[in-house]
Amino acid sequence: MLLLIFLVLVTAGYLGLIASLIYGWKRLPDFNLKKLNAETGFTIIVPYRNEAENLPGLFKSLSGLHYPLDKFEIILVNDESQDQSKILCEEFQKNFPEMKVKILENIRRSVSPKKDAVYTAINSSDFDFIVTTDADCIVPPNWLRGFDQEIFEKGSKLIAGPVGFIQGAGKKKALFNSFEEMDFMSLQSTTVGSFGIEKQFMCNAANLCYDKNAFLNNSGFSENENIASGDDVFLLQKLNKKGLKLSFLKSEELIVLTRLQKNLSGLINQRLRWAAKASAYKSSFGRFTGIIVFLMNLLLILYAGLAFLEVISYQYVMLAFLLKFNADFILIYKAAKFFKRENLMRSYFWCSIVYPFFSVYVAGLSLFNGYEWKGRRFRK
Repeated sequence: MLLLIFLVLVTAGYLGLIASLIYGWKRLPDFNLKKLNAETGFTIIVPYRNEAENLPGLFKSLSGLHYPLDKFEIILVNDESQDQSKILCEEFQKNFPEMKVKILENIRRSVSPKKDAVYTAINSSDFDFIVTTDADCIVPPNWLRGFDQEIFEKGSKLIAGPVGFIQGAGKKKALFNSFEEMDFMSLQSTTVGSFGIEKQFMCNAANLCYDKNAFLNNSGFSENENIASGDDVFLLQKLNKKGLKLSFLKSEELIVLTRLQKNLSGLINQRLRWAAKASAYKSSFGRFTGIIVFLMNLLLILYAGLAFLEVISYQYVMLAFLLKFNADFILIYKAAKFFKRENLMRSYFWCSIVYPFFSVYVAGLSLFNGYEWKGRRFRK
């Protein structure tokens, strides 16, 4: 009986969480770009390490930004690249002399190379607002106009935006990439939903803007420099705790696109990197979300085993799974529709079977193991 009560409580908590996120998605209004004049000055920061394959795509998109050239600068921070990345950056700087492009070497000060790169760039920045993206991304033409409008209309101190994946035309996608994209859709829908109910605790540095003074006045990453990742979520949670205005631009026109992982090992290491920071969340809603999602997935695995051993009726396990299955579908489908990736939902059934095992494996591994990222090994 106690086993059944525990399953009911966890399932109810999980369904309540998903219902709140679905409500939050509906509650957050769509962002419509309408402001024509540009007023805000932006410093775009791009840390890079061995990104020669990806930088040309990023540079092409940056050169196509629809924003006055005197209102933004681009700071490229080299993090000990061993390929042709820096040469490509210098060529970009030379080929677009009308754009203000700075190339800096990362100044290390903590265990987090990326946070160090952001600090390095901020110390050389000339504008009041910082915009970050990754070297493997493609940014939309009206990217800065969206941030400018939100700052002008709402006075936001941090603005997050949607992130999707670059789709290879005519190229067959690996199964693990379909799973990766489905998992990422769940993260994006959680992000949007949490902003909608004003319990925001997640964002993505690939599409992020924040007030430089708000960053500096609140000591930036000072409380989490011992964690290699989290240059985005920790800052968001810190500014949210200070009561500063935070926004999310729910606009298909302002999606930043990034690349899928090349192999399953890369996906696991990426998720380990993300999971490693969860234990340091300052947001109570973020901690609750992490715990209830982990417990829900863990119980489905354990109780399936108990049902096989006839310790508990399989009907209860099936009911819990089906409730989770349908609630998750509603939330993830909203993200899939927003990103125009409805076809991805064809993989939803098998992904929903695999996900509990994958998530519990990554969560468990993150408690004891480090991970490898960009050719470096990071310890727990």
